[in-house]
Amino acid sequence: MNIQMKSLLALAVVATFTGRALADINVGVVVSATGPAASLGIPEKNTFALMPTSIGGEKINYIILDDASDTTTAVKNTRKLLTEDKVDVIVGSTITPNSLAMIDIVAEAETPMVSMAASARIVDPANPKVKWVFKTPQNDIQMSTAIVEHMTGANVKTVAFIGFADAYGEGWFNEFSKIAEARKLQIVANERYNRADTSVTGQVLKVMAAKPDAVLIAGSGTPAALPQKVLKEKGYKGAFYQTHGVANKDFLRVCGKDCEGTFLPAGPVLVAAQLPDSNPIKKVALDYVGKYEAAHGKGSTSTFGAHAWDAGLLLQNAVPVALKKAKPGTKEFKLALRDALEGLKNVTISHAIVNMSPQDHLGFDQRARVMVTVENGEWKLIK
Repeated sequence: MNIQMKSLLALAVVATFTGRALADINVGVVVSATGPAASLGIPEKNTFALMPTSIGGEKINYIILDDASDTTTAVKNTRKLLTEDKVDVIVGSTITPNSLAMIDIVAEAETPMVSMAASARIVDPANPKVKWVFKTPQNDIQMSTAIVEHMTGANVKTVAFIGFADAYGEGWFNEFSKIAEARKLQIVANERYNRADTSVTGQVLKVMAAKPDAVLIAGSGTPAALPQKVLKEKGYKGAFYQTHGVANKDFLRVCGKDCEGTFLPAGPVLVAAQLPDSNPIKKVALDYVGKYEAAHGKGSTSTFGAHAWDAGLLLQNAVPVALKKAKPGTKEFKLALRDALEGLKNVTISHAIVNMSPQDHLGFDQRARVMVTVENGEWKLIK
């Protein structure tokens, strides 16, 4: 057997042993494409079809699994991607509870993960396991600050909170309440409901009994419309605030006329065309909007699909750096990719300009948020 034949045989043995094609970069994706968070996960899933099929001269394989908005399934999918598909990086999941549950798995496997969920807990530097975890949505801390600033500017003195009975709602209450207290904004009610609930009458009646100037609903996707619709039905006349977890057309469709006048913080991509030309994010945001709407129709863009797009942009900047140190499919490449993500500086994505560090695995500043309202069934930038 000549040397060339021996080399080819060796490559075949390694490929069989690893269960993957040599030199390909395998990206494992976990999204909530069904279940209560489907209006968030579907545009994320759609976005991966728009991403490049090679980076740094290496082929990219996107292996996409649906967790059905279920934490147990998200964990199961993550394990499968790591053990069977031998992925180099995980992107996901769509929602906070699922992403939090995935952290232990990726840390144990020493595999980088880019979450598409919002909670600051996902990248909390106090947890050593998040050494391997990054994310693309704005933190609830950052968005809470924007809401409180708008409330105090509008002379709101009292506010009621109603949020999901899970890590998303709890994270929002923890961050919002701290900032509200510092700004002398009184929280007069604190209620919870489940993503799949069909009735929130009891919670709404307690909120109305507190007579708040404004209500903050900390939900995401279409389930966040339920409390607002019931409050409107019961005659509540105060101001409504939502989180950036509702920034898509499906929420507007489900909430309908009951959403008129609602305020929320959002990523710039939601109102990309309304941004001033001087905004450094506008060009990248419009590029994503153009690509997504060319595939799915005018007005189909959501901030959630953009979170997936931004995960792709982070990888497009980090992978070439990692490839200088190691080959895909190896433990060394995973570590090099993690280090490259953590070292990203001045990378413009559709939501922000990213500057990562060991203490900050989001890397956003205040340019990553705008305040918007709902006017005539559309998002409008508040200037």
